[in-house]
Amino acid sequence: MKKIFSVLMVAVALMMAAPAQAQLIKFGVKGGLNMSKLDLNVEKLEDLGDNSTGFFIGPMAEVTLPIIGLGVDGALLYSQRGKGEYKEQGIEVPVNLKYTIGLGSTLGFYLAAGPDFFFNFKDIDVENVEAKKTQVAVNLGAGVKLLRKLQIGVTYQIPMGDAYEWKDAVSAISAKNKTWQVSAALIF
Repeated sequence: MKKIFSVLMVAVALMMAAPAQAQLIKFGVKGGLNMSKLDLNVEKLEDLGDNSTGFFIGPMAEVTLPIIGLGVDGALLYSQRGKGEYKEQGIEVPVNLKYTIGLGSTLGFYLAAGPDFFFNFKDIDVENVEAKKTQVAVNLGAGVKLLRKLQIGVTYQIPMGDAYEWKDAVSAISAKNKTWQVSAALIF
């Protein structure tokens, strides 16, 4: 009888600890607007350097240590960015270290930074232009957390390499896709 009671007490303690553990990992859906501009290293293609818009959407996860406000968030996003025939479509995987300053349970501010990996699926049909299949950027962002369920943020992606390369007989032209993201996330 004593063993059954001990096992029952351990089971109850584990079930009570499960909700506390579940608070560390939160899942949600993230989406928003990409505003990108091609940064060209040559002036003859200036018309491609205009701003363009796209969107992104997908699942996200966030792990936060409650007392110190430090955590990591990551997402798996379908993302569109670029302009016209140079529009990229693919999977984006941002992984950010996030520091949150909370003002109670209803409002908090966060700063985020980390790498962003983009895997381009769309081939472009432009002569002498090669689109990179993988791209890496550095994210710098800030935002607001509302009511523990909603996050609104702004992120700037600094590209670490070229998105496109033009190959011709005279010179090589390269372009970086610099992107601002405005996002909203709903946490479950």
